[in-house]
Amino acid sequence: MPAQKTTRALRADSRLQEILDGAAHLFAQRGYAATSMRDIALAVNMQAGSVYYHFASKEELLIAIYSAGVTQLEKATAAAMAKETQPWARLEALCRAHLEVVLKDSDYAQVLIRVLPDDIPAVADHLRALRVKHEDSFRDAIAALPLPAGADRRMLRLMLIGALNWSLLWFDPQGRDSPRVLARKFVGLLKERLDE
Repeated sequence: MPAQKTTRALRADSRLQEILDGAAHLFAQRGYAATSMRDIALAVNMQAGSVYYHFASKEELLIAIYSAGVTQLEKATAAAMAKETQPWARLEALCRAHLEVVLKDSDYAQVLIRVLPDDIPAVADHLRALRVKHEDSFRDAIAALPLPAGADRRMLRLMLIGALNWSLLWFDPQGRDSPRVLARKFVGLLKERLDE
């Protein structure tokens, strides 16, 4: 009997990543509100009730996806920034890594952009806290910039994050600008304007 329980637990746990991946993909493509737990179960070839074995609610599943998206972004941006020492180069590396994850690599990161905390009031505070955690890297990078006295660093951070995230709606993977080129252009425009 204990061996059967262990086997069942291992098998059930092996489906957890499938559920997360399937839900992240559906939330990124369709949106949170338009995706049901039944849709997620169908996407991963499970019974709808089986998804509830892992997550008590769709909100709990969304929190797990948000958390995974923040972790992906944090790992990618920290690794990119660690290779640079100059403040503007660090900001560009941060922007490049953020864009690469959002535009190429991750349904999870796309969910962070597409599903706004205020759209799900029951867990809005939790989701907002996860977003702020990722935004701390932008806060730190912008704090290190040699900006003119009186520069509004908060507004600069919000504007930059907004521009980076908005690119999800207009970015053309077949176009001439890669995430690397876009990051260079975004930061170049900021630097040029602030140096005037």
